Amino acid sequence: MLGSLLGRVLRESGSPGLFDDVENLRRAAIEAYQDDSAEAFDRAVALADSFSVERADEVARAFTVYFHLANLAEEHQRVRVLRRDEADSSADTVAQAFGCLRDEVGEDAARERLRTLRFHPVLTAHPTEARRRAVSESIRRISALVDIGERAAGATREIQRRLLEEIDNLWRTSPIRTHKPDPTDEVRSVMAVFDDTLFDAVPRVYRAIDDALTSTEAGARRPAVPPFVRIGSWVGGDRDGNPFVTAGVTKQAVAIASDHILRGLEASCGAVARSMTADGDGTPASSELQALWRRLAVADDDGAAAAVKRAPEEPHKQVLLMMQRRIAATRRRHADLAYRQPGELIEQLQIVQNSLARAGAARQAFGSLQELLWQVETFGFHLAELEIRQHSAVHARALAECRTGELSEQTEEVLEVFRTIAEIQRRYGVRAAGRYIVSFTRSARDLQIVRELAQIATGVGNEPVLDVIPLFETYDDLKAAPRILEEAVADPAFARRLAETGGAIEVMLGYSDSSKDVGPMAASFALYEAQERISAWAVKRGLRLTLFHGRGGTLGRGGGPTHTAILAQPPHTVDGRFKVTEQGEVIFARYGDPTIAMRHIDQVAAATLLAAAPSNEKRNMAAAARFSGVARVISEVSRARFDTLVHAAGFAPWFATVTPLEEIGLLSLGSRPARRGISVESLEDLRAIPWVFAWSQARVNLAGWFGLGSALEAVGDEDVLRAAYAQWPLFRTIIDNVAMSIAKGDFRIARRYLEVGQRPELTELVLTEMRLTRDWLKRVTESDTVLGNRPALRTAIELRSPYVDALSLLQLRALRVLRRQVQRDADWEHLLLLTVSGVAAGVQNTG
Repeated sequence: MLGSLLGRVLRESGSPGLFDDVENLRRAAIEAYQDDSAEAFDRAVALADSFSVERADEVARAFTVYFHLANLAEEHQRVRVLRRDEADSSADTVAQAFGCLRDEVGEDAARERLRTLRFHPVLTAHPTEARRRAVSESIRRISALVDIGERAAGATREIQRRLLEEIDNLWRTSPIRTHKPDPTDEVRSVMAVFDDTLFDAVPRVYRAIDDALTSTEAGARRPAVPPFVRIGSWVGGDRDGNPFVTAGVTKQAVAIASDHILRGLEASCGAVARSMTADGDGTPASSELQALWRRLAVADDDGAAAAVKRAPEEPHKQVLLMMQRRIAATRRRHADLAYRQPGELIEQLQIVQNSLARAGAARQAFGSLQELLWQVETFGFHLAELEIRQHSAVHARALAECRTGELSEQTEEVLEVFRTIAEIQRRYGVRAAGRYIVSFTRSARDLQIVRELAQIATGVGNEPVLDVIPLFETYDDLKAAPRILEEAVADPAFARRLAETGGAIEVMLGYSDSSKDVGPMAASFALYEAQERISAWAVKRGLRLTLFHGRGGTLGRGGGPTHTAILAQPPHTVDGRFKVTEQGEVIFARYGDPTIAMRHIDQVAAATLLAAAPSNEKRNMAAAARFSGVARVISEVSRARFDTLVHAAGFAPWFATVTPLEEIGLLSLGSRPARRGISVESLEDLRAIPWVFAWSQARVNLAGWFGLGSALEAVGDEDVLRAAYAQWPLFRTIIDNVAMSIAKGDFRIARRYLEVGQRPELTELVLTEMRLTRDWLKRVTESDTVLGNRPALRTAIELRSPYVDALSLLQLRALRVLRRQVQRDADWEHLLLLTVSGVAAGVQNTG
C-alpha cells in the first residue's frame, strides 16, 4: 500500500518521466539480482550510468523514501505479530526463564536470582543514525496513520489522503542534514525515546512479567518482579575524542534529563491521584498515612487546603495530590517543598501503598500506584545515569601539566569536569553521575590518575563519589586485563570504593577497536577469553562483577541478536547482570515503538536470568573446552589473513578510495568527529564506526567477516565444524551473524567498488576471501545457499537487496566521478551523500 502511494506521489510531484525511470531501474536491478549473467548486471549498470546527475539524484531520493516506508511496514508487521501472539507465546520471556531456572535450582534460589536481576542499557550518541530527525518524525506520523487505518479495517479515503500528504512531505524533506548536531541536540533526540516509549514501556514490562508469574493474584498482591531496568547514558558525558562535549554540556544534559523525568513523574502521580477516589470510611487511612499528611500539610498549607477542597474524605488522594505538588516543586527547585532525593518519594509512596493494603484495597495498592512506584525506582530524579568517558592519554597529560603548573585549555576542561560531577551529585544524587570510564586502559595507573585529578580539581575531601571503570579495547589490553585489575585493587583508594559497594566492580569491554585491531574473528575469541579470565579473577577475589559490553549495532562492532549473544557468554560472566551500549539506529529500532521495546527488554532480561542456569553454563563450558583447538586455529589464521590485508602497503588510502569513507564524514551524523585528527594514511586513529559504515556502503561488509573463510579452510574438518555449530552457542552465533553480513553484501557490486582503487591484488584478496567464506558458511550449516537454514531472514534480505543494488549502482557512479575529480563537484557529492543515507536505510546498518 505504501509503495503504491509513493508511486502516486512520484507521478504528482516528481519531474516528468521520473516514475518511469525509477520503475525501469527497479526492474533492471531485480532482473540482475535474479540472473547471474553478466549481461543482466551490465544492463542495470548502463541504465544507472545513463541518468544525468540531476535525474540520478531524484531517483536515489525515491529509493531512499521507499526504504523508509518499507522499514516502517516491516516494523508495523513486527508489532502486529507481537500483539497477536502476546497471549499465546512465552518463548524467550522472563516468565519462561524463571520457570526453567526454578526447575534447575529450586523456588527460593530462582526467586533470589530474580530479585537481583539487572538490565542496564546505556544510550550513546555514537553517530550511527543516518536519518535526520525531521525524516524520523515524518515516518512516525505515517506510522500513526497506518495504525489508525488498520484499526478502521482498511485505508479510508481520509486516511489515504493524509497518507499521501505525509508521503509527499517525506519526499520533499531533504534526507541529508545541513549541519552537524551539537551534543545538546543529541540529548534532546534521546529524550524523545524516553518520552515516547521508555517511561511507560518499562513499568508495562514489569507488569506483564508479574502477570505471568502471579497469574490470578496479579495486581492484588506485592509484585514478584523487582524494578530490574536501569537506564544509562553517554549523551553529553562521552568526551573521548569529542571536544564539543564540555563540562557545561554535561551539566546541561543532566538538567534536561531531570526535567523530563520530573515532568513525567508529576503527570503520573497526578493521574494516579485522579483515579484514587476511595473514601476514608470504606478505606481508612493508616496511622502512618495520617502522620505523613500532617507533615505534608505543615510544610505546604496552601497545598493542603486545595487537596482537602478537591478530595474531601479521600485521605489517600489528598496525600497523592500533595506529593504531586512536591514533585513539581522539585522540578522548579523550590527549596522548601522539593524532595531531597528519590528515596524520600519512594518511602512516601510505600506509606500510601501499605495503608491501602491494610485497609483491604489491595488492587488500589498494587495497581497503577505500583507502576508509579516502579517508575521512581527505575528512573529516580535523574532518568538516566550519565557516565563520563575520557581517554587515558588525556588524563596523563593533564596530570603532568598540573605538576608543572602550566595548564592547557584541555587540562582546565578536564578539571572542570570533576567539579561539575561533584555539583551534579550534590543536586541530583550520586546515581546521577557516578561512573567514570577510562578509554584505552593499559595499566592500573590509568585508573589511579582519575582520582588524583579529582582531588586536584575539588580539593581533598570534596571529591565526587566515583566508580572508575577500565575500558579494555585492543587485543593486547584484553589479554592483560586480569593483571591490570589485580594491580588496581591493590590501590587503597580503589579498595576503599570496592568496600563501600560491597565488592561490586565493573569492567568495560570494547568490541569495536579490538575488531579493527586484529579482525572480527580473532577479536570475538579474544573477548570470550578475556571474559573467562576476568570472571575467574573476580570469583577468586570474591567480587561481584558486572561486565559492560561496548557493542555496536553491526557485526564489526559486536552487534547481532542480543538474546543469543547473552546465552553464549562464558560461565559467571553474566550472573544476572547485563550492561550494554545501545547506539544510533539501534536505539530507535529497539526502543522507538512501545511494543517492540517491551519485547526487547523482556527477551534480554530473560537471557540475563537464564545465562547463569547450571545447564547453560555447563553446556558453554563443555563446548568451549571441546572446541578450543578450533577456536585457536580460527583466531590465529583469521588474524594472519586480516593482517595481510590491512598491513599491505598503501591499504589505508586504498580503503578511503574504494569506499565513501571521506564522504561519510560530511554527513553530519553526530557531534563527534569521524577521525581522531589524522589523515587516512593510517588506520590506527580511524574510528571504528566509519570503518564499519564505509565497508557496508561498498556492499562488502568486510568488518564483520574477513578472515573467517581462510580460518575454516585451515580447520578443514567439516564434521568437527558442524558439531561446533550444533553444540557451541558462541560458534553458532558467530556463524549466523557472519551469514547475515555476507548475505547483505553483493559480490558483483563489491568488485566494482574495489576496482575503483586500481589495486588488483587487494581486490582479489578481498573477493577470494569473500568467496571462500560464502562456501564454508554453506558447508558448515549444510545449506545450498547462505542463510539457507534461516528462510525467513533470507527472504527478507532477498526482497530488499535488488532495491539496495539500485542505490549502490548510483552511488558507485558518483564515487567514480568524484575519485577522478581534483575539484569536487557539489552535485555529484550530494548524490553520493544521498545514496549513503539510502543504502543505510536499505541494509538497516550503519556503524
